[in-house]
Amino acid sequence: QAGAEGDNLIIVKLGQAAEAVDRALVEATEAVAAVDAAADAFDFEPGRLDKAEERLFSLRAAARKLNTTVDALPGLRIRLREQLRLIEDGAEALTNARRDVAVAIEAYDVAAMLLTSAREAAGDRLVAAVMGELGPLKLDRARFRVTLEPIEGRRGPLGVETVRFEVATNAGTPFGPLDTVASGGELARFALAMKAALASRDDQRQPVMIFDEVDQGVGGAVAEAVGGRLQRLSNGAQVLVVTHSPQVASRGHAHWKVRKADVDGHTRTSIDVLEPHPRQEEIARMLSGAEITDEARAAARVLIG
Repeated sequence: QAGAEGDNLIIVKLGQAAEAVDRALVEATEAVAAVDAAADAFDFEPGRLDKAEERLFSLRAAARKLNTTVDALPGLRIRLREQLRLIEDGAEALTNARRDVAVAIEAYDVAAMLLTSAREAAGDRLVAAVMGELGPLKLDRARFRVTLEPIEGRRGPLGVETVRFEVATNAGTPFGPLDTVASGGELARFALAMKAALASRDDQRQPVMIFDEVDQGVGGAVAEAVGGRLQRLSNGAQVLVVTHSPQVASRGHAHWKVRKADVDGHTRTSIDVLEPHPRQEEIARMLSGAEITDEARAAARVLIG
């Protein structure tokens, strides 16, 4: 009985070994098939590495010749190809460009003609408005005009002419550029006349206007006239005036005094709102100087009214 049990055990073990061998054979077969499949998929080309190196050397040589980098060669190729196309199609491209230029010139000339007409009409309106302002500003004999000076042989972004303001300040004198003919005081009054004319337009009234020393170079009756015009201009608008003229300052509805002082090595600016009495004192100081006299106070009261 013991011998029979031993034989059975041997038979079992041999069966297990046979099954293991079968599994090993199956897996080996699968491994061989996988290796064969991988070998088939691997497209091995003898000399491929040599060809790649030759290609790289050629690209580097081309990059050196064209003074660029290998990475930039594709973009350069596209640009050169486009340039070559333009050369090959140059006649047609030139014809199209000339046609486009002709169309653009025609459109420009039409727009420039309309702009010139609009400028002439606006110039006439401005001349009429400014001439109406000159008398009250003590420039009765002065004349003002707007001229359009053609730009010879050139079309510019601002049209085909240059707009110039010209004046004649005395009877019988020729017109000349505003900035060279007018004196300092006259220039200030012309500027005020132009600003007043533009600000008084019904279609474009200015809610706030700022004038910085528009009374420069004038005094006495002329300064009084400038102050009066500024006061009338403030009807329906806010007018701020920087002035050293007591005749102008006295026409304001409010008076602010601007002062500068050195504090700890720095310039400080302060603004004081002047009440009626300090305002009268300040205008008197503007009339008399450092020492305020009774006569200056009396004149300040007259100016303020």
